[in-house]
Amino acid sequence: MAFRTLSVKQIQEIHSASCRILNEVGVVVHHDEAAELLKKAGAYTDGSGRTYLPDSLVEWAIRTAPSRITVYNRLGSPAMWLEGSNVYFGTGSDTLYYIDPFSGERRPWTRDDVAAAVRVVDALPQIDFVMSMGMPGDVDKRMNNRVQYALMIKNSIKPQVVIAEDSDTLADIIEMAAAAVGGREKLRHQPIFALYCEPTSPLQLPYESVGKLLLAAEHRVPVNFACGALAGASTPVTVAGTVTQANAEALCGLVVHQLKNPGAPFLYGYGNSPLDMRTMQAVYAVPEALLLQGCLCDLARYYALPSWGYAGCSSSKVFDEQAVVEGTMFTLTGALQGCNLMHDVFYIESGRTGSLELLVLTNEVISRVRYFLRGVDTSPEYLAVEAIKRVGPGGNFLADDHTADHFREGWQPDISDFNGYEAWAAAGAKTAGQRIREKIRKILDTHQPQPLAPDVEKKIDDIVLKAQERFGA
Repeated sequence: MAFRTLSVKQIQEIHSASCRILNEVGVVVHHDEAAELLKKAGAYTDGSGRTYLPDSLVEWAIRTAPSRITVYNRLGSPAMWLEGSNVYFGTGSDTLYYIDPFSGERRPWTRDDVAAAVRVVDALPQIDFVMSMGMPGDVDKRMNNRVQYALMIKNSIKPQVVIAEDSDTLADIIEMAAAAVGGREKLRHQPIFALYCEPTSPLQLPYESVGKLLLAAEHRVPVNFACGALAGASTPVTVAGTVTQANAEALCGLVVHQLKNPGAPFLYGYGNSPLDMRTMQAVYAVPEALLLQGCLCDLARYYALPSWGYAGCSSSKVFDEQAVVEGTMFTLTGALQGCNLMHDVFYIESGRTGSLELLVLTNEVISRVRYFLRGVDTSPEYLAVEAIKRVGPGGNFLADDHTADHFREGWQPDISDFNGYEAWAAAGAKTAGQRIREKIRKILDTHQPQPLAPDVEKKIDDIVLKAQERFGA
């Protein structure tokens, strides 16, 4: 059972307030096809260009969208079941700067950096999906998302969440994914990626985002239409006010999406960060951000929609104690809230910079969290009454069969050191940071993701090449 932030009464109050916004304030839709879909379904557009949605249309869309989404890996195996309180973790996308884990240098990403970072994700067992992680500075900006996707699908078998500049970019990404899995029809049936796109807050549906939303609906690509605003700037400063507006924007995106293709898979969520009025910076993992995500999860369950959120990210500028505290707190809290798909593991500087060190540490944090979420087995074998009888008062359990049968089931660390001081010192007195960097080096030196078939890789390269030729890049 997931931890609840809102009562049922509060959820209903937020839903009602969001419907009032859509009905009384309206939204501005900058896309003719979407505007026409809304009009035909009963929405009203006034002379100022605002479109007002009736409550019945919102309720219809909520009922029509599926309550669960299965996402597959590149090999065709189901990898994520987005429903209930299942939780999955992945990286973020499009950070501007990369901190080299070995030199400590903060610099723009390169294509090779992105490929290496994706290989690290592929090797980490607790990281369930991959995003592009960085914006390679050695690639033409118009080609960035296409090159990112080619690097993701070549360097990891794991599912992806993608960013696309526009619908043409998304169309090429769909083509690459279809080439990898054996065709568009198979991709429709077994999606290997989800799309992230956003409204423009407050209460605008931009042309590019809506174009991607409609294309995703057409091809049944799972999509998240997530308000990514700053509380206090583009959403109200209060948690409840931000949730109400972000919910209205998500529901409006859901309506457009379902009108295009009823029953197409939709991820519910938003990604608001409070604005620190002292610094005018977005801040991650503060209590308000955790409350926002809790509200999101409660509303998603109320609507019976899979949820989208955050984990493993920080406002710290480097991989330090602040990054560890904030990244861990977001990861644990999101899991307790039952957020289905949590991204941005490895973000520092509120998403401007990426840290592979934070990624590797959070891999262990997730392992701890998942063990904790398993709860306690109270079957007779685990209550151990017979073992207690055998050992009796004053005995010990080291030599008992029950201990031999079960001690290997305990959680074991990947990074943390449980030795005493003397043993730790004799082994080199390595800090957790040193052990993390050694692990990154070992992955980069030894891990080889399962390759694509040569003909599939050529198809993907040809898609990228044709786009380059169109742009003259």
